[in-house]
Amino acid sequence: MQSQDYYIPAAAMGAALAFKVPSLVRAWRDPLLRAVCALLAMAGLVFFFAAPPTIAAVNRMTGIRNFSAPLVYSLLSAFSASCLILIVNWRGGPPEQTRRISRRWITAYSIEVVALIVLFALGKTPVERLRDLDTYYANTPYIREMIVLYLVALTVAGVSMNVMCWRWALQVHGWLRAGLLIIVFGYLFNLAYLVAKFSAVFARWGGHDLDYLSSDVAPTLASWGAQISAVGFCLPLACQRFADSWSTWATYRQLGPLWHVLHAGAPRHHRPVHISWWSSAELRVTQRESDIHDGMLGLYPYFDAKVRAAAYEAALAAGSDPLLAHAEADAMMVTEAVRARAADPLGKIVNSAEASGSTPPEGPRDLVRMSVVLRQSPVVAAARRRAATRSESDSHERTR
Repeated sequence: MQSQDYYIPAAAMGAALAFKVPSLVRAWRDPLLRAVCALLAMAGLVFFFAAPPTIAAVNRMTGIRNFSAPLVYSLLSAFSASCLILIVNWRGGPPEQTRRISRRWITAYSIEVVALIVLFALGKTPVERLRDLDTYYANTPYIREMIVLYLVALTVAGVSMNVMCWRWALQVHGWLRAGLLIIVFGYLFNLAYLVAKFSAVFARWGGHDLDYLSSDVAPTLASWGAQISAVGFCLPLACQRFADSWSTWATYRQLGPLWHVLHAGAPRHHRPVHISWWSSAELRVTQRESDIHDGMLGLYPYFDAKVRAAAYEAALAAGSDPLLAHAEADAMMVTEAVRARAADPLGKIVNSAEASGSTPPEGPRDLVRMSVVLRQSPVVAAARRRAATRSESDSHERTR
């Protein structure tokens, strides 16, 4: 692998982490978000510090030959722990159980990292090796144990990840299953990386030379595996975010007909407050719902229970189910109230003796349903046409 093969993935992981930092600052207590950020940070650090130029620079700066070896091995172990912790938090469950399992993985890999440092301190590595330290020192006391320890730790993490992700993938569907299967596929490359590393080390123990498996083949497999797994981790989260955003914008658009009906003829002091064009979809939906509720409060004196009851019966007769019929009846009552207010510019309350004591249904789902039937219900459309014809007749009478 060339140096750019290390630095490009490191930069990509750093950019993804920078994108997540604002969310992390806002929701620091979210364990899933912390696990995602830890994973991105560890992956970026592994690629950066495993690059041969960085290895040489770190050795030179510390003044210790091959100091980068335990550093990179420790980062690899931390990355493995981060993957396991992310899966544990991603899958969810009782919070105390999730925290307990996470702490166990953190404790186990922390002990392993300490052992790596101790073994390196006890061993001797007088010759700097930038690419083939695993095989060059495969028979050196203590360094041999350090190499085997970090490979075993990575193997445990890789097998555990594949087992957990595969079992979970069999229980879920959609983008989450796709992401988990991609992670499993990516970790197959990581397992192949470990096979290559172990093969090269075992070959050294047997007096043979398969160093190319460790220095050339294994890094390429690790890079592919890490990047594929990163896609698997990000895909469900990104798709869920996109789906949530799409749903929010859909709700905003669906509320449009009701919002326009309520505010088309509203008095100037009842006009909605404009928000900036860069406002989030969630804020726009909240603002639109608030405007609709405010508009309905202004129409309250004009709500007529007879209109609502007649519209409900007509909707049932037309084949609507009770839930839809209620929405059509509410929509018709709102439409008639808007017409009544327009015909009463001085503010006289019409039909006050028959005014309904009920209020419009609460909650965004009811509002969305009312808004949709305003545009799609044939019962509401027919009633609105009759109301428009009646309004024109009344206008002609007044002009005479």
